[in-house]
Amino acid sequence: QVQLVESGGGLVQAGGSLRLSCAASGRSFSTYAMGWFRQAPGKEREFVAAITWSGHTTRYADSVKGRFTISRDTAKNTAYLQMNSLKPEDTAVYYCNTSPSIGAMGQGYWGQGTQVTVSS
Repeated sequence: QVQLVESGGGLVQAGGSLRLSCAASGRSFSTYAMGWFRQAPGKEREFVAAITWSGHTTRYADSVKGRFTISRDTAKNTAYLQMNSLKPEDTAVYYCNTSPSIGAMGQGYWGQGTQVTVSS
């Protein structure tokens, strides 16, 4: 059974930092792209960041460029999202996603989500 488990969410003040982790189990995702999406209350789920299986290519939403960094440890089947200079508008449930390619993010497998709340 494929499972993605996110962790690292929480409550932080504006300007602070958090690091999210996504641990995959049930199969090897070494050739899959991994990424993060988020969904704020009353809004649609949106893309945040993604990284190829090799780690050589990353993509970011314009709203997080320069503040968030995605990385992965293929040996551990784990992806990370380092979030710095957090803003209240970053408040959302963050979901991990793994898909066959970086161009197909949003397909494949999803985690259950982790809440990130940024207070002003």
